[in-house]
Formats: sequence, C-alpha cells, structure tokens
Amino acid sequence: MASNGPVKDKVLTLETLNPCVKVMEYAVRGPIVARAGAIEAELKQGANKPFKRVTKANIGDCHATGQKPITFIRQVLALVTYPDVLMKSPDFPEDAKKRAQRILGACRGNSIGSYTESPGLLAIRENIAKYIKERDGYPCEPIDIAMCTGASDGIKSILTLLLTGKPGTERAGIMIPVPQYPLYSAALAEYNAYPIHYYLNEDNHWGLDVAELKRALNEAKANCKPRAICVINPGNPTGQVLTKDNIQNIIKFAHENKLFILADEVYQHNVYAKGSQFFSFKKVLMEMGTPYNTMELASFMSASKGFMGECGYRGGYTEVINLDPEVKAMYNKSISAKLCPPVSGQAVMDVITNPPQKGEPSFEQFTKEKETVLAQLNEKAKLVTSLFNSIEGITCNEVQGAMYAFPRLHLPAKAVEAAKAAGQTPDSFYCFALLEETGICTVPGSGFGEKPGTYHFRITILPQVEELKEVLGHFKDFHLKFMAQYK
Repeated sequence: MASNGPVKDKVLTLETLNPCVKVMEYAVRGPIVARAGAIEAELKQGANKPFKRVTKANIGDCHATGQKPITFIRQVLALVTYPDVLMKSPDFPEDAKKRAQRILGACRGNSIGSYTESPGLLAIRENIAKYIKERDGYPCEPIDIAMCTGASDGIKSILTLLLTGKPGTERAGIMIPVPQYPLYSAALAEYNAYPIHYYLNEDNHWGLDVAELKRALNEAKANCKPRAICVINPGNPTGQVLTKDNIQNIIKFAHENKLFILADEVYQHNVYAKGSQFFSFKKVLMEMGTPYNTMELASFMSASKGFMGECGYRGGYTEVINLDPEVKAMYNKSISAKLCPPVSGQAVMDVITNPPQKGEPSFEQFTKEKETVLAQLNEKAKLVTSLFNSIEGITCNEVQGAMYAFPRLHLPAKAVEAAKAAGQTPDSFYCFALLEETGICTVPGSGFGEKPGTYHFRITILPQVEELKEVLGHFKDFHLKFMAQYK
C-alpha cells in the first residue's frame, strides 16, 4: 500500500486548510455518533456490553428506524427506473404507470439517467406549483420552483446569494434560532458569515418573541450586516409549531428590518398536538397584503421527512418569491453550475405533490399508509412527552410537530463538575454515559445551541412504538441511576 508521505510534502495541512472548514461543526453526526459506530463494531466482534444493539436516536432517518416505504412512491420509482419491463407488468397500478409515463416523457431520451433542466423537470415543478397553490390558496408559478438535492442543498443555495463577500463587520449576518438544526451554524461557519443567534422561549412552548429578535439584531449590528432571518417551522430540534400570530409578527419584524425570510418547512406534514396547525410563511405573508406580500421569501420542502421519510433519494424543492429579476437571473445561473438534482429524488417530490386522487386505484392504500405513519408519529410524540415529564430531573415541552423531543436536564452540581473535569459539556457528558450504558445514541443540546446554564438533548421519536417503549424504559432506568450517582 502506498505511503501517505511526510506532512511537509502536503499542500493541505491543518495549518493551511481553509479555517472556515476547521470551525464548522455538525452535531447530529458528531463525536457521539462516531462513538456509537465504534460500539456497533465492538458488538459485532463479540464485546460484552449491557445491551445487545445501538439505538440510533440521533437523526431523523425514518426508514433506518423501521418505517416502511409508502408503496405508491416506490412503485412510481420502480417504473421510471426500469420501464421497459415494469410498464408491461400487471402488478403495477395504472395511476402509478400514468405518473411514471409523465415523468419519463419529460426526460431527455425518456430516461431518468439523463440530465434535466437545472431547476428540475418542468413537469414536476408544475405539479409542485399546483400543490402549493392548493395548500395556500394563492398562485404559484413553476418558474419560482427550484428542485434541490434535499432541502439542505436548497437552503445553502439561498444562503450563498446573501453573502456579502466582505470580511469583518461587513460580513453577512443571518438570524438563526437557538436551539437550531446545526446545518445553519455549520453552513454559516463554512461561508464565513455571522450567525445572529435568537433564543426560542422554552417557557412558552419554544415560541418566538419579537423582543428577543430585536435584542439579537441590535447586538449583532456592530459585528455584521444583517441580511436574513431563518425560521424552522415545525421546529427542529424543539418540535414546536408556530401560531399564525407568531408568524405574522416575524414577518412584520423582517419587513421593518429589511430582512430576507428563509422558511424551513420540511416538517409541514408532521403536526400532532391538538390545536396546532401548520401555516406556511407564504400563505400568511400573502394574507397580510401590502406591503408584506412583496417581501423576499424562500421556503423549503423535503422528501426526507413528513410521512415519506425518503432520506436517501435526496429530493427537495425551494420556492423563492419576489426576487429582483436581475437577482433571479443570478440565482438561476448559480443553480445551473450544479447541473441538476438527482432525477429519482425529483420523482419522489412529484409523487408527494401529486398523490393518488379519489377514484384512482391506489388512493385507498396510499391514504391508509400515509395516515398510519402520521398516526403512529402522533402516538409516539405523546408517549415521549409524557414519559419525560414523569421523570424527576427532566422537563419537556409538548412535541407538537416534527420528529424530535428536546428535553431539559436538571443536572446535579456534582454531575456538572464531573463533566468539567472530563473536559465535556454537561449534556455531552450525560449523553456519552447514556450511550455507553444503554446503547441509546442521542445528540447533546449544546450541538444545537441552548441558553447558558441549561442542558438538553435531542432524541427522535421515530423508532417503532414497541421499540420506543423499550428504549424509554432503559432510558428511565439510566437517568434515575445517573441522578442518584451525582446527587
């Protein structure tokens, strides 16, 4: 095997590496996940552990935790992948074949192996525009839709437009929530942009206070040029669902401070709590009328969440409205440099936004599978919320939506001291101990950001109901033992 050679001969060393890459962190795939992978390898080699398997509760990977694919989605994907044989098969329903034929007919050479237009197949963007119009009650044009390699890619494409290309206090400032999905902090670190952290109100169901937005913005102005505000609704990692009033106040704040709005709405199908309802930022913005309905807004959707959970296909879309025409041309140019998103991922988004309709052969099965997935998530959201609030030393806001709980740990002073002695944050110390003793892999709250002096962790609600009950039982035993140890 060839030698790596001496460091002095390398163009890239830790000293010469882009410093923005070095400071970038992504907690949901961080050190604790690396340790979980190592433990899995140890178990395969016969290591003696107090558990038989590692439970990956660190990431919203639906199918990895046992959720079954939606049949109709996979049928259409199979048909567009191998049409010569499967289109002739009686095992595939006509409505699936009809959608597959439309997708293939839009592809060059009738093959999903060909490049598409850079923003994605027009036929699919037409269906997405129809879906958004029906959801919101306002017009949507296919030209405002850009398909992307998962929502993350779409988000980064918009963030790129907002950069100033200048250093220091001239850097672009982007308002991001705390706690937040670490894609945002990682991307801003990579782009050398300035994160303007605003705290969600844990005492008010992780709601968003305008007074806090003003505080964060005013304190940041000396360090950057504020350009945009990002809102995640339903929330990740916090699981809250914003009220319409809350969204209206955010829009007014953004207008007053001339901020571009980035609405991360990938969990729009995942709303469980009684009285909670998803309102898209576009719908609310349009309802508010002049002057708000001409504001710049980018909203994001994904194939990875909802009832679909098709993470591996990397499907998503961005809708961008009210861009300056010259900026829109530059945005299209930047997208064209990526050639096109995966066509199979585009096909998943097509099915999501153009599902079987009443009277079509697949309607009943599709509806039943969709409702079953969402009903199970609803049950698990209530189960997790109830369990955490029944344990001494933990409080947890209701999981109103999305796929996670973000419980707060009320740790004894001795545990905090032990964490410091170990060179870890207290929540990391807790999560590593949980992993080593139970095999349950979670993410420390510090990886998402949290108010100083508070400690949390994020756990998915995705494992199947019986497995989740078992996991929560092991968790409870560990927690009580941990608290007693450091009392």
